[in-house]
Amino acid sequence: MASISSILVPLATSSAFSSSTRFLTHSSTSLFLTHSFSSTSLFLTLTSHSNAPFHCLPLASHHRTLMAHATLGLTIPANIDPPKVSFTAKEIDVAEWKGDLLAVGVTEKDASRNAESRFENAILSSLDAKLGGLLGQASSEEDFSGKVGQSTVLRIASGLGSKRVALFGLGAAASSVAAFRSLGEAVAAAAKSAQAGHVAVALASVDALSAESKPKTASAIASGTVLGTFEDNRYKSESKKSVLKSVDIIGFGTGPELEKKLKYAADVSSGIIFGRKLVNSPANVLTPGVLAEEASNIASTFSDVFTAKILDAEQCKELKMGSYLGVAAASANPPHFIHLCYKPPSGPVNVKLALVGKGLTFDSGGYNIKTGPGSLIELMKFDMGGSAAVFGAAKALGQIKPLGVEVHFIVAACENMISGTGMRPGDILTASNGKTIEVNNTDAEGRLALADTLVYACNQGAEKIVDLATLTGACIVALGSSIAGVFTPSDELAKEVFDASEASGEKLWRLPLEESYWESMKSGVADMVNTGPQPGGAITAALFLKQFVDEKVQWLHIDMAGPVWNEKQRCATGFGVATLVEWVLRNAS
Repeated sequence: MASISSILVPLATSSAFSSSTRFLTHSSTSLFLTHSFSSTSLFLTLTSHSNAPFHCLPLASHHRTLMAHATLGLTIPANIDPPKVSFTAKEIDVAEWKGDLLAVGVTEKDASRNAESRFENAILSSLDAKLGGLLGQASSEEDFSGKVGQSTVLRIASGLGSKRVALFGLGAAASSVAAFRSLGEAVAAAAKSAQAGHVAVALASVDALSAESKPKTASAIASGTVLGTFEDNRYKSESKKSVLKSVDIIGFGTGPELEKKLKYAADVSSGIIFGRKLVNSPANVLTPGVLAEEASNIASTFSDVFTAKILDAEQCKELKMGSYLGVAAASANPPHFIHLCYKPPSGPVNVKLALVGKGLTFDSGGYNIKTGPGSLIELMKFDMGGSAAVFGAAKALGQIKPLGVEVHFIVAACENMISGTGMRPGDILTASNGKTIEVNNTDAEGRLALADTLVYACNQGAEKIVDLATLTGACIVALGSSIAGVFTPSDELAKEVFDASEASGEKLWRLPLEESYWESMKSGVADMVNTGPQPGGAITAALFLKQFVDEKVQWLHIDMAGPVWNEKQRCATGFGVATLVEWVLRNAS
């Protein structure tokens, strides 16, 4: 069937159509509309020229418009490739480097001057001497002191091989992955502004780094540069594109270990960018079916290590996934249960892991509809941020190909909408492990979809499960927009994931699984309700998920409702990808 975005069919009166009416879409696809009546509803079926049903939508008789939503294909091409930037490690004098922009990371100590107002740092002093004191003069005029966020860019007529030199503040002391990634992002922004195609990055005090930390630091800078270069302009008619092609990393050494780290940065960055583009995609483009297509494309691209299984609603029904299907019941876009499996290209499997992501491609709230200025309904395309992190990690791992580990990437993709077939407050759902749930709030839907997903993950033999979800506003209230909350009964798994997050530069904070709070989640007519009182809402949500995990399986839940979205830049962050990749690699042989 040809891909279409929407068709508007005016219904002036119920008698406006004959029994079969032919329409021609903008793509020249013939659709036939047939109708039948009941006492309360008009039922409309759209059929393509191939006679395959398009949709059957119940429509109240007084409604005057029918919108048929596309469920296959993208309205706009996915175009989910990362910027093509090459990285090369070099050991040369920075003053001798030739290119468009020489970027130097500078701490507050590096920026200090002597009694004659000259740089004490050897690299800055050398550059300033080559430029006849212009670098020192420019930085003084702009009050550059090496503080975080400060920068100064000098266009050069002569004296250096570079057309421009830029200084970027790192603060009192830069040592974290996040700090050096931010440096890379700042360099990318400066390169775009200057339309620089060939860039070099150095640190004024690179010699202060240990031999062990140099490859990690170079990797963080490279990752930040790629991420800073990326812009999602798919839906803009005009945009200024970066021309950055190559980045030389100077002063960090050379050799296979550094080259491996630079490749790792590129692989993980490609996964983060993939995740960002998925979350940025509006719900009329990224339907559950399209998300399944994107996941399947990962498996086909890396077919040597990946297989894909996509279950439709009927197959999910056979698996008794009543909790998940209850959420999906109202949407014209059918649910797709997505399961990718990674197996190493060679050698034995020593551990089986599962990464589970919440995959609500749009969340209206259902009958408990999101209303008011704080509801963020206009941003509910990001409610599949957990699945974006999972599939972004899958894409990165497909390139890295770790040994010794089997990984299951599992997402129950659907929409939470409103219709006559939708889940209602007070309904009772039965999950695939037999537990019953009284729905006291249809806007607490993510945990319902995750319930069956976690049961499925346990049934795959996973020994450790990490789930990610934009689950609760309560977690944003507790931790803000930069930190994700972590819940787990396993101290061992908590340490593993926190070590991975520290190495990746993503911020997590462990919150308690207070078992006494479960009392508020009990139902008088079912095993549990799906949401408790407002206080402690992130905790009770995690306790709900815990009911669907086998006791013998180590499980950790990440509530990423805050860091999934960068409100200042109005775009997705790709949060979670880097931590997941690092965690999997630490479990690999």
